[in-house]
Amino acid sequence: MASGSTVRERLEEAEARTLAPYAARAAETQGRETPEEEHAYRTAFQRDRDRILHTKAFRRLKRKTQVFLAAEDDHYRTRLTHTLEVSQIARSISRALQLNEDLTEAIALGHDLGHTPFGHAGERVLDEELEEGFHHAAHSVRIVEKLEERGSQFGLNLTFEVRDGIANHSRGKGILLGRPEPTAATREGTVLAIADAIAYINHDIEDAIRAGVLQLSDLPKDAIDLLGERSSQRINRMVIALIEGSQDGVIGMTQDVREATQELRLYMYKNVYPCEEIDREIRKAKKIVRELYHHLLEHPTPESQLGDPDDSLERRTADFVAGMTDNYTLQLYRKFFFPIV
Repeated sequence: MASGSTVRERLEEAEARTLAPYAARAAETQGRETPEEEHAYRTAFQRDRDRILHTKAFRRLKRKTQVFLAAEDDHYRTRLTHTLEVSQIARSISRALQLNEDLTEAIALGHDLGHTPFGHAGERVLDEELEEGFHHAAHSVRIVEKLEERGSQFGLNLTFEVRDGIANHSRGKGILLGRPEPTAATREGTVLAIADAIAYINHDIEDAIRAGVLQLSDLPKDAIDLLGERSSQRINRMVIALIEGSQDGVIGMTQDVREATQELRLYMYKNVYPCEEIDREIRKAKKIVRELYHHLLEHPTPESQLGDPDDSLERRTADFVAGMTDNYTLQLYRKFFFPIV
């Protein structure tokens, strides 16, 4: 080791020695859109993680819904707690597989920045309203590339690997289905996509039981017998199956656990997400987001017109609405649509 080497260079040397041959290495990043001088104490992926962590978009996740919309119970998941759970699962897997934990964590912290208020309900509205469509993964990339401020600049100028992982994080279901569809450009991004699915399947089960729309005995018995009755048991079983099922850089679960995991996922999509209790709230949320979007198009505010003037009013309005928390959306809706009494 050179006596004059920086902390960052020593960290990069440690990555070269300890990570798997197919792991991403910060020293070999495909780089940033705008080149920057390297930091003396942090690798490129560590800097990306820190930039995401300190964004306003990340802080807003604490008041954005996961599944149960505008829930008053403090113990339901939000986008922020979901993000932290995904990060923990993905880092555990990456560590065991000798992948780059810093890259995995950066992707995890940024993967859901683009979610709208009221979860997928708000996303569906903006997808229907915008000519070019709307998807939260693409919007997460738009936030880190164009919308989030860093000093006097817009965009975080993240590395290619982090942006790619964020863009492709929704592809984990394909791996659970056993499809060899393209995922992220890095193994770390692929691990993140599967960790995202592991997290939401299990915490959505737990939240649904808490809400009284599901009982443990309703779940497929064979899957529960294999994976466990408690969320922690199931997550542990899935994580171990992913570690043991990944060989020579090919990321995948052992077949028995993959099939059981997919069985639980299909059960949730068939029986829980469309249930009347959740669907009723989704219809309300879609009405609120749609009416608010159209009101802001017809009566733009200074805030709703921020952004690149080269973008259409529709795009800038969608950016503004997508960035709202659930609470702020309701507050603005009351302001515009409720009579003064």
